[in-house]
Formats: sequence, structure tokens, C-alpha cells
Amino acid sequence: MKMKLSQAVSVGIFAAVVIGVALAAGDSKDKKKGLQIGIKKRVDPADCKVKSKKGDTLHMHYTGKLEDGTEFDSSIPRGQPFVFTLGSGQVIKGWDQGLLGMCVGEKRKLVIPSDLGYGDRGSPPKIPGGATLVFEVELLKIGEKEDL
Repeated sequence: MKMKLSQAVSVGIFAAVVIGVALAAGDSKDKKKGLQIGIKKRVDPADCKVKSKKGDTLHMHYTGKLEDGTEFDSSIPRGQPFVFTLGSGQVIKGWDQGLLGMCVGEKRKLVIPSDLGYGDRGSPPKIPGGATLVFEVELLKIGEKEDL
């Protein structure tokens, strides 16, 4: 059976559209969102003499929430900043990555996918497995190693 050129082109276009739709649908399901960093309060570059880097001791205030807005932890009511060494694995990967290059006084919003947070196991009872975490953070001080 001989196909006309216009029929062959139509079949080819239809096949390309079907394949494209299938690939797009697969991408939207399988594509993981990466770390999202939003700046909530900028510091004037003239006032930012030092930016946070791996190995720095950071003094932070934070509030952590689930995507639905449920708060699971905050340093603010305790009145005590959280102190840790950046890039040393003391905190979740989303923090080690999302707090690089911050200035003292800067505030950020971090949206951290599960694979950069607590993963499939979560951190029961407050953080379920697979949870995306939302942190509002403020860098209060960059200290020396002996500050820890």
C-alpha cells in the first residue's frame, strides 16, 4: 500500500507530538526540584566585608516549616542562635549549600528538597519522610573555629 506524501508527513507529525507529550509528562513527574534560595533581606555590598564560606562558624536564627506551613523548629523562641561549622556535615546538605556566600544581617528563605534534607526517612515525629523543608534564616555572626 502506497502512502501519499501528505499522509506520511501527517503521521510523522502525529508521532512526534505523541512522543513529545509523553516525554514532557515523564519529565514533570520525574524531575526533582533543586535547592531554591530566596533573599529576604539584602546587605549593602559596602557593608558586607566577609561572606560565609566552607569552614566558617555561623551563628544563625532560623524557623523551619513543612510545605503546608507547619512549623517544626525555631531558634527564635529559645533566644539562642544555632551555631555550627558550614560545610562540615553538621547540618543538612540544603543548609551547607544554601548558606554559602551570606553576609552578616542577611536573611534568606531556603526551600530544600527531601534529598538535601532528611530524605525518605524524615526526622520523626515532626518531619515526615520525603518532606520538602522551608527555612527562613538570618546570619547573625560569622565566627572563628574556637567560637563553636
